[in-house]
Amino acid sequence: MNAAQRNNATIRGEGGPTLLLSHGFGCDQNMWRFVAPQLSAGATCVMFDHVGSGGSNASGYDPQRYGSLDAYADDAIQLCDDLGLKDVIFVGHSVSASIGVLAAVKRPELFGGLVLICASPRYSDTEDYVGGFAEADLDELLELMAKNQIDFSQVLSPIVFGADQAPQLEEEWRRNVCQADPAIAADFARATFKSDHRAAYRQVRVPTLLIECSDDALAPPQVGRWVNAAIEGSTRQVLQASGHSPHLTHPDQVISRIGAFLADQTRRGTAPQ
Repeated sequence: MNAAQRNNATIRGEGGPTLLLSHGFGCDQNMWRFVAPQLSAGATCVMFDHVGSGGSNASGYDPQRYGSLDAYADDAIQLCDDLGLKDVIFVGHSVSASIGVLAAVKRPELFGGLVLICASPRYSDTEDYVGGFAEADLDELLELMAKNQIDFSQVLSPIVFGADQAPQLEEEWRRNVCQADPAIAADFARATFKSDHRAAYRQVRVPTLLIECSDDALAPPQVGRWVNAAIEGSTRQVLQASGHSPHLTHPDQVISRIGAFLADQTRRGTAPQ
């Protein structure tokens, strides 16, 4: 089975730069539905589902392999290779920001740029780093998920969507979490919340746009400032918005920021015409 089949890849649009849209935890490629139509008017949008999410094929799932985000980065790279994609702009939301970073460090020649939405290289605090959570709180959250996906989704969904209120989107996200295979979802959650990819972020050498929300408990402003400083030459855009999913709650703002980034890369000659 090739990567396009395994990861249920779909392609929208034709010509222009190639955008690889990579969803976050508890999501699938349908979460790009508010931004993909407009982005694909001037670009080729490739969307896919991580193994265990959406319409992906998880028949070959290996818990050892997928115990870290490196496996998901390798899947993204294989998808690009199988589809013959080049000069890819990787658009990653939440945990997929780190997946994109890992992929760009592994194969920098494959990527023309990164768009990282609500990125966080590490979710737990250290003495000299603010990730937003105490280690014990993350352990408690993961323990709750292992016991009851419904309770886990109800605890986390208000944080994912913030104070701007999006009840229908919250319900959709909770439903996605609860429909996922419990073992795979638990592995993905552990790889997401217990990882530390700060070293990889410092190694990024491709043009990078950072998009974040001004009020995001999962990736607070201190994280955005750290990522901006870690990725040399990165551009940081802070939306006046609440929550962790601006491509769903404030799609027009996300579209405009990505459009401006692509136009700038084209002017600089670093993105395909």
